[in-house]
Amino acid sequence: MPQQYPFCAVVGADEPDGPFGEMALALLLTTISPEVGGVLVRGQKGTAKSTIVRALAEVLPHIDVVAGDRFSSDPRDDTHLSPDGPFAADVAAESRPVRLVELPVGATEDRVLGSLHLERALSEGRTEYEPGLLARAHRGLLYVDEVNLLHDHLVDVLLDAAAMGRATVERDGVSLTHAARFVLVGTMNPEEGELRPQLLDRFGLSVEVAAPDDPALRAEVVRRRIAFDADPVGFSASYAAAQAALTERVRAAQEQVSHVELTDAALLRIAELCAAFGVDGLRADIVTARTAVAHAAWQGRDRVVLDDIRAAARLALPHRRRRNPFDAPGMDDELLDQVLGDDLPEPPDPDPDPEPDPDGPSDPGGTSYGEDEGTSRPYDVPQEPEDDAEPGSSSDPADNDASAGAGDRPAGGGSPVSAGQPYRTRLLTAHGTGTGEAGRRSRAITERGRRVGASATGSGSVHLLETLRAAAPHQAARGRDGGRLLLRPTDLRFATREGKEANLVLFCVDASGSMAARRRMEQVKTAILSLLLDAYRRRDKVGLVTFRGTGAELALPPTHSVDVAAARLEELPAGGRTPLAEGLLEAARVLAVERLRDPRRRPLLVVVTDGRATSGPDAVDRSRLAAGLLAAQGVASVVVDCESGAMRLGLAGALAAHLGAEHLPVGEVSAEALADVARAA
Repeated sequence: MPQQYPFCAVVGADEPDGPFGEMALALLLTTISPEVGGVLVRGQKGTAKSTIVRALAEVLPHIDVVAGDRFSSDPRDDTHLSPDGPFAADVAAESRPVRLVELPVGATEDRVLGSLHLERALSEGRTEYEPGLLARAHRGLLYVDEVNLLHDHLVDVLLDAAAMGRATVERDGVSLTHAARFVLVGTMNPEEGELRPQLLDRFGLSVEVAAPDDPALRAEVVRRRIAFDADPVGFSASYAAAQAALTERVRAAQEQVSHVELTDAALLRIAELCAAFGVDGLRADIVTARTAVAHAAWQGRDRVVLDDIRAAARLALPHRRRRNPFDAPGMDDELLDQVLGDDLPEPPDPDPDPEPDPDGPSDPGGTSYGEDEGTSRPYDVPQEPEDDAEPGSSSDPADNDASAGAGDRPAGGGSPVSAGQPYRTRLLTAHGTGTGEAGRRSRAITERGRRVGASATGSGSVHLLETLRAAAPHQAARGRDGGRLLLRPTDLRFATREGKEANLVLFCVDASGSMAARRRMEQVKTAILSLLLDAYRRRDKVGLVTFRGTGAELALPPTHSVDVAAARLEELPAGGRTPLAEGLLEAARVLAVERLRDPRRRPLLVVVTDGRATSGPDAVDRSRLAAGLLAAQGVASVVVDCESGAMRLGLAGALAAHLGAEHLPVGEVSAEALADVARAA
């Protein structure tokens, strides 16, 4: 096994304010108390995320397991949920290191959950279960690098296992359940896309990691890495004492954590904190409480104090404040300090003979924490200033759209127009059946979905009936004399399934002067933002091409991060002529490049324009030629028609005809508007 970079050699990992201190602390706390629920590490490439995670297993204390059990059962646990059981009362035990199991983003469901042992089923006719990665990760660490790129069907499997603490397999003639309690650790680069909200909430803690700005620290990181690569064994030996001391501290904290006192005052302060930050549900309260207890044990305390709650809140709450995929996670430190206030009160001393209170009954726990004279709340949350102004009566006349013609005021001269509230859009799909990555948009042959046939090539689940059918005609030639069916590897047939795929959604947006009216630009940006949100939910890649003045530019190369696309859309300027042909040609260039990079992912081009080509003397003819080029390449397209007013030229509809695209008025992008049109018809 290759030598791992030592955990204690990471620069600043032992300092709370160090460049990697918060990440190291989060990883250690979730191993001290696995009930915390794992860690999500967000950071750009090259920030040592994978290095620190892989080094973590080396400093964790060994665990005792039942000897020979493939499911790592604890010999002290009387409720063994292991298919290899039951075990005798005096079963032999063995000690081994904690496993770090890596889950590849391209793994199949069979590899994760386990499946029928195919070789023995075919050669011996026996039904035997072969454990998957979840079984191997039980009582250990399950690490998913680039967790935001994990396929949806694997996300569903992880959600079920994380919620229940066990994995249930019902497939290929196998029906069993085994324990699957593991610490889930995920790393991701936010530039490549965000996580589904359901999976994001399953991570107990989250941290943001970035490379240090201090040149001295950066130089020290490089110095240590070069020294490790030159002599891994010698470099690791120089940190052996620090590693052993850290292991012993983790062991002591694991033994201490069940004895840490979480007082009612501390629990109430945690509840107040979660309420003040407006997090959804109660999981945040539970995770923050467990993390505070783990932090107290890590610090060697027997009772949770304010510093423990503060540290827990900074790890457990930031990613739970996201209201939609375009919200950036983060903490308001000023609000955090205001809510926490002063230190927690000491618990009252037990008094076997309390004196009666002449002023009447009192709170059995003493005075409520944080209360001053005449005050019933421990803190004051800043309130939004009330606005008594009538709608449309802005103090700035330039912002008041109540006057006639205000909606036609150009938006390009001032600050960019913001989008409105996004809505649920109608489904836009690529025509035909593709073979791309599993997603939620267009029809495709994928690893999940309904079974529509079988193939001699491929991967995934074996189609047993078709395998037997392929082997049947060859039994006499293979010398079968009435006994067991004789099979060969060439007989294997794999199930072909039809489901949904993810696409590349490329937006080609007209930002010219004819689109720059404030109300029109707001409507356009709201429609695009809504389509971006739909692309996020369907796991698409997105890109953004804009055209205005005399040319076009690639404002956002295709990426999984719709957050970045939304930010670029917010800053989109408007004004000038309409170089429609240049915009379409730039879109064709981007699609050609992406076809070479990812040939399986089918594109969907969304052109947002009013169809007016005004840049150059032959602008109309050139735009038709560019549209014909895209149509000849078979690119699935949608033209979102932004033309408004009583007198319409229908130019966007003509463009859609040349593209062979679906023509969609901007007012009908929403699913509700489409339903209204259908009801009216």
